[in-house]
Amino acid sequence: MYSINSILIAGVLFVSMVLAIEMGYRLGLRTQASASDAFKTHVNTIGASILGILALLLGFTFSLSLQRFDSRSQAVVEETNAIGTTYLRSQLLPASLRSNVQLLLREYLDLRVQASAITLDDQQEREMLLAEASRTQIALWGYAQQAAEEEPNPVTTGLFIQSLNELIDNFGKRNAALNRHVPEVILFLLYGTLLMGATVVGYASGVAGFRVSVPAYIMVVLIVVLVYVIIDLDRPRRGMIQVDQRSLIELQGAVNSDANATPP
Repeated sequence: MYSINSILIAGVLFVSMVLAIEMGYRLGLRTQASASDAFKTHVNTIGASILGILALLLGFTFSLSLQRFDSRSQAVVEETNAIGTTYLRSQLLPASLRSNVQLLLREYLDLRVQASAITLDDQQEREMLLAEASRTQIALWGYAQQAAEEEPNPVTTGLFIQSLNELIDNFGKRNAALNRHVPEVILFLLYGTLLMGATVVGYASGVAGFRVSVPAYIMVVLIVVLVYVIIDLDRPRRGMIQVDQRSLIELQGAVNSDANATPP
């Protein structure tokens, strides 16, 4: 479902719920003549129970998608801080390595900014950028080993190696956060519960002998909007709600400004 447009999913859900209500209403009309007051009360009770389960499931799914969105937003800030700290501590390295390391860090930051602008369903280009970032990490770690051999000082070289290790760790954490989504099993369970709830609402109206009221359709619209928000939160790089990449872009601007201001 991740590659399907969110608006299309919401539209299919709305049409499905309206059709389920209409089908339930027609089934209710067939049993209206033989339905007793006790049976109507029983149907209304079942309908209220299903709506309660639906509310619980919607709240659980919304909380799940919101937690994942928050973790992705936090991962961007943590990776930005790790890259910025590594760049600052690279100034403590021996002069023979400093310029090469800072050049690699600027290239690495450019790669991470480029990767932030690519949607997750564009797997080929995303994997290419991730592989290039991994190769840059290996090159940086090679310079860190060389610096440790030339100047084994824990206050200078040691601090750089520590921040570089955090940079690599946050790279993995951010990618892991991007790959965590609301399980599709839960989404299909939510879809089935929505259809059952809509069918029972229509059936209860048919048994009572009147059409489904306008407030019921307003409830359907609100449910569809909530489901759309849940799906949109689970897609951090497209849709209306996206993870803010501003901190990473601002760091890129600051690093490039520092590189232009520093004489060769």
